[in-house]
Amino acid sequence: MPIVKSLLENDLYKFPMWQTMLHKRPETLAEYEFVCRNTPAYPLADLVKDVRAELAHLYSLRFTDDELNYLAGLPFLKADFIGFLAGFCFQANYLQVSAESGQLRIRAVGPQIQIMNFEIFCLYIVSELYFRRFDPAVLLAEGRRRLHEKIAVLKTFAAEPALRHPFEFFDFGLRRRAWGAWQEEVVTTLQQTVPTLLKGTSNVYLAKQLGLTPIGTMAHEYVQSYQAHVRLRDFQRVALEDWAQEFRGDLGIALTDTIGMEAFLRDFDLYFAKLFDGLRHDSGDPFAWGEKAIRHYQQLNIDPNSKRLVFSDSLDISKAIALYRQFGGRIQLGFGIGTHLTNDLGVQPLNIVMKLMRCNGEPVAKLSDSPGKTLCQDAAFIAYLRHVFNHFV
Repeated sequence: MPIVKSLLENDLYKFPMWQTMLHKRPETLAEYEFVCRNTPAYPLADLVKDVRAELAHLYSLRFTDDELNYLAGLPFLKADFIGFLAGFCFQANYLQVSAESGQLRIRAVGPQIQIMNFEIFCLYIVSELYFRRFDPAVLLAEGRRRLHEKIAVLKTFAAEPALRHPFEFFDFGLRRRAWGAWQEEVVTTLQQTVPTLLKGTSNVYLAKQLGLTPIGTMAHEYVQSYQAHVRLRDFQRVALEDWAQEFRGDLGIALTDTIGMEAFLRDFDLYFAKLFDGLRHDSGDPFAWGEKAIRHYQQLNIDPNSKRLVFSDSLDISKAIALYRQFGGRIQLGFGIGTHLTNDLGVQPLNIVMKLMRCNGEPVAKLSDSPGKTLCQDAAFIAYLRHVFNHFV
């Protein structure tokens, strides 16, 4: 059975970013590269043939009328974008898959509005093919045991007196899941056992199937792409402004770490702080980041209780609870938990990404607040970006 069940089996944030790029920057040419950050149990180059076969199926898929009607029901997606999706299909000539020096190489090159959605599909295709080579019975038994432990922790925690704001978490586990059936089992089990805590999933297909809220706003690729379109010093502000104009109050969680929290806050002035509902953390110390965010709102005379912080960097249940205990009395919160939910089976998951590297032939970069997460192929551009934004982590 093919891995990809539907073009809807994508992270929600891809759709609003896709719409915004279609409306604001439809001419952009882009390059994306697959990267594995850890050492797999066997060479990923062994998967090339199977990856190509799964992609051949992906190229055959189209959005169905039922899926388009579902997307049209999301208030932030516009009719012309739904019309664009009705005619969309992935094009094989934009994606290259090969084995080089024992490494799996996946590279997408072409119009950004045509290739930006390869990312999530390529990642979970690789992850699922990788995990097919392990004993599924052993892994599932261990996964279910661990899932039951997580649920016990959540139920015990839910019995504690609540702080000012509720504890809410979301499934963000699509891209590095072990198998699609396992993600569905995990989310269904959580929906049944801790329904007051689980508030949604980033997997749009699962959200539709299970009647959950699809969750997501923007990712680094959206903000990065503006590095190639406007004066470099202005790219964050222009990206935020375009987003606000596109969604007019919807999807108001801004991502803070494209070039680090400090540089972000220098651009996130009173205008944007009032305009956006909150901030998302994706690198660096989450406790220090949360304190900086709250302090920034206070310095702008904004009550933090009116805003939201969303944490999504390598979270597990214990860390989410610890973050809630520190911040739940002072600001609204949300926790996007990924691999810890959908690929905690006793075998180390793949730490894989597929990131934007160039726009219109020019390098773009993410300067993470975590060592090892900076991605760019041009050292001179990284140095220049660090200089412009005084980012020297």
